[in-house]
This record gives sequence, structure tokens and C-alpha cells, in this order.
Amino acid sequence: MKNILIAFTLILITSCSKDNAPVDYTTKNDEDIQAYIAENNLNAQKSSTGLYYVIDEQGNGENPIATDRVKVAYKGYLTNGTVFDESVDGFSFSSLQNLIPGWIEGLSYFSEGGKGKLLIPAHLAYGGNNNGAIPAGSVIIFDIELIYVNYETENDQEIQTYIADNDLVAEKTSSGLYYTMDVVGEGTQPTITDNVSITYKGYFTNGNIFDESSQSVSFDLKNLITGFSEGITYFKEGGSGTLIIPSHLAYGNTDVSVIPGGSVIIFDIELLSVN
Repeated sequence: MKNILIAFTLILITSCSKDNAPVDYTTKNDEDIQAYIAENNLNAQKSSTGLYYVIDEQGNGENPIATDRVKVAYKGYLTNGTVFDESVDGFSFSSLQNLIPGWIEGLSYFSEGGKGKLLIPAHLAYGGNNNGAIPAGSVIIFDIELIYVNYETENDQEIQTYIADNDLVAEKTSSGLYYTMDVVGEGTQPTITDNVSITYKGYFTNGNIFDESSQSVSFDLKNLITGFSEGITYFKEGGSGTLIIPSHLAYGNTDVSVIPGGSVIIFDIELLSVN
């Protein structure tokens, strides 16, 4: 599926290199889509680009934009019912902007958890080019379920599983940060503008360590990732515990050094002093 959907850019380049003028399938595609809608008694909406979409369930989470990472379960087929691709469990795409225009636009009408159908004319897909089992000029249809937008819901499920598997007693904050407190501490409690000295160990939910400091290190909290800055403020000097940080409070969709985009990261910390 990934190769099919990201092939649009290459197809555009190929099309431009041909001497023959491209065929305009717009009118014929629209007639075919309207006929399909009528034959299947669909309640479809048409956008200004010529895309048709059916919303069976709107969903109640985030709406994606072109730069978002999404996970989608789908079935792709032609108007004659021939299936050309399918992912029942869902496939993760690192960025919508790498996909065909009909998908970029179509998914934006759904919220996380939404289900429906995209009926995509050729000018929003592969134009006058054959693409695998998809003939040139074809209308393509996708039954879709927008499972995740970015990582927030997925991260939260991963964190809850980690907490259960490790028998942790963790607090969840309004931001989505989880923390455990082994020792509260008895000294000064820092604010987000303070400089602190700590020791820490950073690792993933699979236990792989990506960073560690056994000796005191000083940081200005305001310069750290949001989850770390927030988490430290729940402890007092002498306190220790664990911060379990979802990616939207860390590095988001971006790979940073050895930390892949979308990762939950965990820190065992000890707050030595507030400076």
C-alpha cells in the first residue's frame, strides 16, 4: 500500500516526459462515481476538487493535516469490485503529504476513530498512468478506518500496557504525562523556570537505554522537553521516581538521534537539588 500511495510524484514526473498530451478523465470519472454511488445507495459528499467521500463514523479524536503521521486500515478496489490492495490491521504512514492527493484530502474529513469511504477520480490518484493492478484513468475506492492520528492515543495505550506489565502505580496528568514517585523528597519543589541538578536514566518501553547519567547534571527546566520539565516539578529535593513521557511531550513525529519519531520515553530520575 505504501508504494502504491506514494507513487504519485513519480507518475507526475513520468507523465511530464511524454510527448502525448495527457487524457482528461475528469468528466468520465465523475459520471462513473455518480453511477457507483447510485447503484450502491451511498450517501456521499463531493468536494471542490472532485473527490467524493462517505462518512459512516466521524470519529472523536484529532483531524489529520498533511504533515501528520496516521495509521489507517483500508481496502482499495475499483468500481467493478476488484480489490488491488488491503490492510486489515492498519498501516502507518509517516506523513500524509507523501500520499496521493485523494488520500491527503479525504482523510482530513475524518477524526481519529472515523470510518468511511473515499471515491477518488484519476486526477487525484494516478492520472493517465497504469499503476500495478490499477489501469490508467481509473476511479479508485477505499474503505478506510482512521485508527490513529500522530501518536497520542497509541502512546497512551503503550504506556498503560507498560504500567500494567511492570505493576507500577502511576499518576496521569492532564497533559498525558505519567509519573511514579518512589521518594517525594523533603526539600524545595522546583518550578518550570528553575535550574535543577539530577541523575537520570532514559530508556524505551522495551528496556533499551538511550541515555544515562550516574553523576549530577544540571539543567534549566525551561530548556528541556515538555514532559521532563513538567515531570520534575512534581518532586522535591531528594525525591526520586519515574517519568513516562508520550511523544507529544517529547520529540513528536521527529527522529532525534537514537530516539525514533513517535516514541514513548521513560526516565528514572533523582532530584538532587534546586539551584
